[in-house]
Amino acid sequence: MTRFVWVVGSGGLLGSALLRSIHTRRGWRLLDPKPMVWGDAPAVSRTSSAQLDALFDAVTLDDSAADEWAVVWVAGSGVIGTSRAQLDAELRQFRDVMKLVESRATTAGVTGRGSVFLASSAGGVYGGSRNPPYTEATAPVALAPYGETKLQMEAVLDELHTRSGISVVKGRIANIYGPGQKLTKMQGLISTLAKAQFSPTPASIFVPLDTVRDYLYVDDCAHLVCDVVDRLGTASSAGRPQNVTKIIASGDAVTIGALVGHFQALSRRKPHIMLGSSPTISMQALDLRLRSIVWPELDDRPLTPLPAGIHATMLDIMAGIQSPQPPAATVG
Repeated sequence: MTRFVWVVGSGGLLGSALLRSIHTRRGWRLLDPKPMVWGDAPAVSRTSSAQLDALFDAVTLDDSAADEWAVVWVAGSGVIGTSRAQLDAELRQFRDVMKLVESRATTAGVTGRGSVFLASSAGGVYGGSRNPPYTEATAPVALAPYGETKLQMEAVLDELHTRSGISVVKGRIANIYGPGQKLTKMQGLISTLAKAQFSPTPASIFVPLDTVRDYLYVDDCAHLVCDVVDRLGTASSAGRPQNVTKIIASGDAVTIGALVGHFQALSRRKPHIMLGSSPTISMQALDLRLRSIVWPELDDRPLTPLPAGIHATMLDIMAGIQSPQPPAATVG
């Protein structure tokens, strides 16, 4: 059996890590990523149609009913504080591509042999929820348009599954970090703190130091996403289409203060930070501890220790400062 995979958003932090993970997996074949011109709806439609045709042609090439396909969606530039107009545009793009997935898979006769993974946001959807640690059984309550958009994207997957029988999984992902994060995205506290250690400009922290977050190293996240897709495909191939919500996290949350302490221990000097205030504070939960109760056996694995992950991130940023490279082309 071969699993053919299209990663949408392969140029981002998690997308790049997924490409690395997929290349190591026996029986997985990665569809060559093509540039996505986000913001140009007709261009996104044309590129998506071509990618899906290539994906389903590969699955049906030898008439083997054993081959499978997967679309892994990790695209999006929205964060807490992004305007509703921009988030609405991202939602429309996602909905339009999912319609193409459904129509192309139906035409190819492979709806029962594939799956769609959506990278949702645990912080976004549980921001206003009660009684942490949050699990898949916790009622999601979004505090900001960002989280509301993620829940709407999850609803699009629910509708896709109901209509077509395509298996879907909503991966509610914790705060991922690691080498390669785009600092211009205004996201990623660990990368921001790391950059500040080598910069005259301090990192601004707009939440209390006792704010609790779950940090997951990006390569660990990518491996877990692939295992989730693998598990989903196994169930689907047995004739049991799945609709799954899965929290993807380390399960070991820390305070911002403890995070700052790791930087001080690693750099052996006072962290270069500045405490401040922001209008988005009301959109930030104080405690975002997470615990997955869905397919928990997949979480039973060694993870990159937080100090080691921070150190790798610092080395990556230092290398970038010392040998700046031109920005890579954005691909989807």
